[in-house]
Amino acid sequence: MLIRFRFLGVIVFIACACQPTKEHPVTIKLPFYHTPDFTPHWVDSSGSIDTIHQLEKFVFKNQINQWVDSDSLRGKIHVANFFFTACPSLCPRTMENMKELRRLFRDDKGVKLLSFSVLPEHDSVSVLRMYAQQHQIMAGKWELLTGNRKDIYQTARRSYFADENLGVRKGENDFLHTENFILVDKNLRIRGIYNGTLPLEIKQLAEDIEMLKRE
Repeated sequence: MLIRFRFLGVIVFIACACQPTKEHPVTIKLPFYHTPDFTPHWVDSSGSIDTIHQLEKFVFKNQINQWVDSDSLRGKIHVANFFFTACPSLCPRTMENMKELRRLFRDDKGVKLLSFSVLPEHDSVSVLRMYAQQHQIMAGKWELLTGNRKDIYQTARRSYFADENLGVRKGENDFLHTENFILVDKNLRIRGIYNGTLPLEIKQLAEDIEMLKRE
């Protein structure tokens, strides 16, 4: 399990020294996550985010055999997790909580869900299609993704920092299995990490999505 530290609150940046007004409202932001140890980086409205980590380009097939690439996610908030269809324990719990996010944001076109298979040699497009049908997962809102194993693992670890532990990178042949949900903003920058097995964390994730929408 990824060891991480979470703040219970958020940092409030005030545009001027006086009390907030209509001209100078309080801006509330989530931190950025720039490194695999998930140390939060706080940037106010006057700071530069040009050097903050962004997802690398990727392209994979979804459950209806369509290509989904990272560029299509620009301008949208998305939540990513990692699973495999034959997983007997951890994945059923995390995927149920992804279903809760789907319920909460079903009609919100600015929010997407991505679930990457970490066993793509088994989870072909046809297998993902069957899984999607069994769990009422509609492509377009919630993408189940498969592809080359090496590419998926590089995307998981280098882009999403999935399965990392206090900055110690695992080898590309190490099996990737994590309960983490990763929140990514409209500019493909990581803004949160959550334990996908815990309902309270999912509640916090939903609240953080609403916060991102107001940025």
